[in-house]
Amino acid sequence: MTRHVALIGMPLRRRHSQVMHDAAFDACGIDARYVLRELEPDAVEAAVAEARGPDWLGLGVTAPYKRVVAGLVDEVEADARRIGAVNNVVRCDDGTLLGFNSDAPGFRAGVELAMGRPLAGARVVLAGAGGAAHAVVFACLSAGAADVTIGNRTVVGAEALAGRFDGVGSGSVAGVELGGVAFTGALEAADLAVNATTVGMVDPGVTIDVDRLPSDAAVFDLVYVPAETPLLRAARARGLRAANGSEMLIQQAAIAFERWTGVGGMAGVMREAVGPLLGDPTAVA
Repeated sequence: MTRHVALIGMPLRRRHSQVMHDAAFDACGIDARYVLRELEPDAVEAAVAEARGPDWLGLGVTAPYKRVVAGLVDEVEADARRIGAVNNVVRCDDGTLLGFNSDAPGFRAGVELAMGRPLAGARVVLAGAGGAAHAVVFACLSAGAADVTIGNRTVVGAEALAGRFDGVGSGSVAGVELGGVAFTGALEAADLAVNATTVGMVDPGVTIDVDRLPSDAAVFDLVYVPAETPLLRAARARGLRAANGSEMLIQQAAIAFERWTGVGGMAGVMREAVGPLLGDPTAVA
């Protein structure tokens, strides 16, 4: 019996996840396939119910259904509840569904590789307060970051996100105006600057003035298409450590794969498989 994992979302423009997971299934000799399901909102509940069947390993979940699916599964892990998003579901042996979030640990693994050091004790500045930023803030604070400054064009959004994670870990968290005096001041003392907006992918420009960063700071852009955003180009021109979101993509996929199959250590296989797509700006679904 061929088993399945389906990625559900709307729209689904990229096939990176499918390529990574199918390569891992093949490498492990597991009879399973990863499929893409672009669903209208009224079809999500039925798709989740279908995943209870014995031919399913679970689901991947992307925008705009990460919150919706959290209300359709039998249980949601504590970290996913705190983040407010389920991006994967694993089918348990009894057919029940458990929602979890691999974005936060995937970000941590990817960014620590990019920084060449742990997040513990780091001073982090983040641009953006949307869905992706939730996982980033949780990951940083739970990993022991000294402080996290969230900059957003709408200050109330940054403050709300800071309030949501106040008390996670021992570090402090604050929400400020993106590009304002407090944000600029935080950049000048930062160990890590993160872009968690669509600027550089959907919108032109940059969110972080890299000239304000210390010479030993690192820059991480969650955007991975295009492979080099204007932010990363500017950071590298200054000689800063800089990385896009591709390693986060790979690490979170490997985490999910292990939850579905019990097989770990697939990041290398996934990295090799998805490499051609990451270098190809036309590699969409």
